[in-house]
Amino acid sequence: MLPALFISDLHLAPARPVLVGAFHAFCQGPARAAAALYVLGDLFDAWIGDDALREPMAAGVAAALRAVAAGGTPVGLMRGNRDLLLGARFAAAAGATLLPDQIVVDAGGAPTLLLHGDELCTGDDAYQRFRAWAHDPVRQRRFLALPYFARRAVIAWMRRRSGQETAAKTEAMMDVSPDAVAEALRAHGVGRMIHGHTHRPAHHDLVVDGRRCERWVLPDWYDRASYLEVDAAGARLLEVAAPR
Repeated sequence: MLPALFISDLHLAPARPVLVGAFHAFCQGPARAAAALYVLGDLFDAWIGDDALREPMAAGVAAALRAVAAGGTPVGLMRGNRDLLLGARFAAAAGATLLPDQIVVDAGGAPTLLLHGDELCTGDDAYQRFRAWAHDPVRQRRFLALPYFARRAVIAWMRRRSGQETAAKTEAMMDVSPDAVAEALRAHGVGRMIHGHTHRPAHHDLVVDGRRCERWVLPDWYDRASYLEVDAAGARLLEVAAPR
């Protein structure tokens, strides 16, 4: 059985050419020998609309994913908090299927809940209010109607403000809530969850309603490129070999 691969929080940007290169190496290597590839949000460091495909880096990322899909590996693409505005045009360019915020898939023979993970950080009330605001379709349409340069300026301002606010938050506020994790597993009736967002890669064992469950947190790509491989034998975190 071919493994399913999971990545999240790549935060690809022109300012990180080494990691962009690692992404292309991943797409040309491990992703070609997988049953499926799931990108669980924050593929890009920022996404101001699908017309960002005019940028060479973004177009190259889409082309790399399209080559993976063309080679026989289905690509599932989930939006994160940084690339919430990924839309149908990018998905088509990438040969990918846009996924809902939460979805259960078969991974190695076990039903597995996939999500970006920011909705689990319920201890951060300010962020959850912002998340609800940013997910509003009317606000998204208004933002996308702005000129490209204006959207870039707005996002740059929001990033500066977010950095200032994050510096004042505790580690516990920015991590997932155990109650929210348990409720999500309970609501979907599964025993495994995979998510990103928190940048705290780990494997957690837990018990929900007397049932043993597990939660995998995907690593970010700030320092190195890593992915989770899942097959019938289990799950393991692996690193992408450096591009030659």
